[in-house]
Amino acid sequence: LPVEGERNILITSALPYVNNVPHLGNIIGCVLSADVFSRYCRLRDWNVLYICGTDEYGTATETKAAMEGVTPQEICDKYHKIHAEVYEWFNIGFDYFGRTTTPLQTSISQDIFWHLHRNNHLIQQTVEQLYCGRCDRFLADRFVEGTCPLCLYEDARGDQCDKCGKLINAVELKNPKCKMCSDTPTIRTSEHLFVDLSKLERKLRGCLETSFEGVGWTSNAKTITETWLRDGLKPRCITRDLKWGTPVPLEGFTDKVFYVWFDAPIGYLSITANYTSQWQKWWKNPNEVQLYNFMAKDNVPFHSVVFPSCLLGTDDHYTIVNHLNATEYLNYEDGKFSKSRGVGVFGDHAAQTKIGWPEGQDTHFSWADFMLKNNSELLNNLVNFINRSLKFVSNAYNRVVPDLVLTGVDVQLLALVNRELAGYRNDMDKIKIRDALRRILNISRLGNQYLQENQPWKLIKGSAGDKAGSVTSVAANISCLLSILIHPYMPHTSQVIQQQINYPSDGNMIPDSITRMLPSGHTINQPAPLFRKLEEAEISEYKSKFAGRQEKKPDPPIMNGNLEDEVS
Repeated sequence: LPVEGERNILITSALPYVNNVPHLGNIIGCVLSADVFSRYCRLRDWNVLYICGTDEYGTATETKAAMEGVTPQEICDKYHKIHAEVYEWFNIGFDYFGRTTTPLQTSISQDIFWHLHRNNHLIQQTVEQLYCGRCDRFLADRFVEGTCPLCLYEDARGDQCDKCGKLINAVELKNPKCKMCSDTPTIRTSEHLFVDLSKLERKLRGCLETSFEGVGWTSNAKTITETWLRDGLKPRCITRDLKWGTPVPLEGFTDKVFYVWFDAPIGYLSITANYTSQWQKWWKNPNEVQLYNFMAKDNVPFHSVVFPSCLLGTDDHYTIVNHLNATEYLNYEDGKFSKSRGVGVFGDHAAQTKIGWPEGQDTHFSWADFMLKNNSELLNNLVNFINRSLKFVSNAYNRVVPDLVLTGVDVQLLALVNRELAGYRNDMDKIKIRDALRRILNISRLGNQYLQENQPWKLIKGSAGDKAGSVTSVAANISCLLSILIHPYMPHTSQVIQQQINYPSDGNMIPDSITRMLPSGHTINQPAPLFRKLEEAEISEYKSKFAGRQEKKPDPPIMNGNLEDEVS
């Protein structure tokens, strides 16, 4: 629970839809960056709560249930289990992974609704909606596609155009098509409730101006939010003509449910409430808690505008987003992930490859680059340095860290390492995860250069045995530091290294500067390989397996072999 006067960090990953298996792009957009940051915060000894869960209400679930001939709840139960297993395999360190189909979701959502109603922030309007006669249902925004009326982009959704970023109403689309059956829908009217965002805009702007002054907002998140605010906020519908969802408690609307983008972000609160009965100490504590939201860029406006506006409209002292981190999309090879066409690596397939956890991923995933990053930066740089250092301690000193007497060369190296360490902390504080990873690789590169220039394996054979011991001890201590710094990215690998070093788990805190973590006389365990080399034949097999039904195209050119240039 939050502690007054301490740094209390509340981290959320955007709730993934429960109607399908997550692919690598979903995992990156929802959870990977948040997981890295949460582990870093724990290494700083900050008070952290990291929650996520499956978003289970809405048309997508109803449709999936109809396709599989089961109830919506059965779909939710099936895919919630799959999601949980996928994130467990990826070693995502949630404090709690919940779901939105719970009694607490209903009670908290309806409580927020009643507060908005009492504060006169809701209005009623007659709405024109698209209705599919063939499917016999009103179509949710994301189950309609057509041409954007503003920029003429042909694959716009019924709620937003991904090309121009503008909000649109589904009935405004040109040449609309039902995504489920491809028929052309007709327009019908229905009474709905709206939250009047225009009345809350001034209060929202005040909160955003304060949070924008800090760190942790990605440039795309700021830009998307400012685009929404630029033309002024308008009333936003919060109800839908569906059966599967949180019921609207107001008389005259009890046959409707809440729109998923009113209801789903409230899932953060209800999931926390299912984790602890004292959830309000996190979610109604804006002065003591810093809220970090992580998501893909298409979710930004609902988290930066709609959801905080609703919370502010309650006047119930809710914790409002302070930092919002939005990732770009991850494409697969030269196209998009597609479950229906079998294109791309999905979460339930990842374990089948028997490749070590891909704990850092490109914004454009290709197997050729994956092999290059594994074999060059991981094996030849990071792992090579750590393995060389520990093997020399084992072979030359019987696994005992030798005495250390620093010389000018050693002091110069440690100064460079400390510079990178300070940069790592600064980058991670600002959630510049790729830049922080670059710092790690710089440290291991410095270590490799240090070993190569001093060559302790030669010094120990001559009259400079003391110098050989000092070089070996410095390298071993840098390896220990690296085992801590990589923990947010590769927690399992970090643990394996620390087992080999025989480093106590309670020492896992990021230091201000490199220290004697492994003092003279410390005994390490037997070192062993950390990663294996990936061969071209193996990669070709995986590429063919996950290519799906698409035209065979040549691999995109590999521009360079620098992992830090690509990993996000």
